[in-house]
Amino acid sequence: MNLRLNPVYACLPVTVFERMSQLARAHHALNLGQGFPDDAGPEPVRRKAAEAVLDGWNQYPPMMGLPELRAAASRHYARWQGVSLDPEREVMVTSGATEAIAASIFALVEPGDEVVMFEPIYDAYLPLVLRAGATPRFVKLTPPDWRLDEQAIRAAVGPKTKAVLFNNPLNPTGAVFAREDLETLARALAGSDAIVVADEVWEHVIFDGRAHISALSVQSLADRTIKIGSAGKIFSMTGWKVGLVCARPELLTVVAKAHQFLTFTTPPSLQTAVAYGLDTQDDWIRGMRASLQAKRDRFSAGLRSAGLEPLASGGTYFVNADLAPIGVDDDVALCEALVGEGGLAAIPVSAFYAEDPVKTVVRFCFAKDDATLDEALRRLSRFLDNGRSRIREK
Repeated sequence: MNLRLNPVYACLPVTVFERMSQLARAHHALNLGQGFPDDAGPEPVRRKAAEAVLDGWNQYPPMMGLPELRAAASRHYARWQGVSLDPEREVMVTSGATEAIAASIFALVEPGDEVVMFEPIYDAYLPLVLRAGATPRFVKLTPPDWRLDEQAIRAAVGPKTKAVLFNNPLNPTGAVFAREDLETLARALAGSDAIVVADEVWEHVIFDGRAHISALSVQSLADRTIKIGSAGKIFSMTGWKVGLVCARPELLTVVAKAHQFLTFTTPPSLQTAVAYGLDTQDDWIRGMRASLQAKRDRFSAGLRSAGLEPLASGGTYFVNADLAPIGVDDDVALCEALVGEGGLAAIPVSAFYAEDPVKTVVRFCFAKDDATLDEALRRLSRFLDNGRSRIREK
């Protein structure tokens, strides 16, 4: 039998996250590679979900999402981001943000189109773009600031550009793009018909008093933006695959048609609980930010003590370390040695590039309890003290 499989998926390697997690399990290592927190999430929201399973509706909810959740999302974004949304025409619920990204790409993109992405890129973007038959165009961002360059964006955008995938805050770097950055993006797209798929899942995981600036809140981007949020990220429960999609009706209508043939709908108990949480958990969100900021600072200080230079992290669960000061120019080799010999798993940031990768940056997840972070730093320091010259030789 000659199996003819889709080469986009058949030729994909195992993701770097799964590979490093497998190595972590094999070596009984601490895993600071995968991005999920130790925090259980707000108890009232979890309790509301349990009550909804027992006492609520467990059959198909509406394809667009429960009206109560769509209304709660509209109120939430108005309160936090100054974005005005019609919950009936401009808000949709999906089974996670990645499904929302897929629905957006499949709704927009045809073979022959081009899609612009910023490297380093979230790993789901490229396979979805290729599956849709589009040609990727990359704009490379570089450490330590990872800032947008208007001319570089203009060079990537052309008459065939259908969409721009824009992640803010940016995983894996932790960069948070301010209003002036979004205005830079808007200027670069002026005169084009490109739609911005704004992956804003980390919108509430930001630090140092920052306010998240949604692409929908920038006048020159609003009409061309599909905003995507994640209840799992908002409430630190990454297993809750509840995505929030917001866009002008003419865009959302078509994305909804793609969504109905991907997952169609999302568990009603989770939708009920998320609606409750969006309306009631503002103080929890502020406390979550403060707690994660303290963990970021704790871990960053430990990286410095170990001899690595942490790069600024304004948001997400991640802090990146610059390997150049210790003479390492192969992040993959460093991470493989660290998990095997040092008992600590991290992620090489070169895995987030499709072309010409930066090879001197490693990503750590700091959304863990303090004892785990302290033990991870001890292992990292011991590994570096014992193996600097050997790492350089590899």
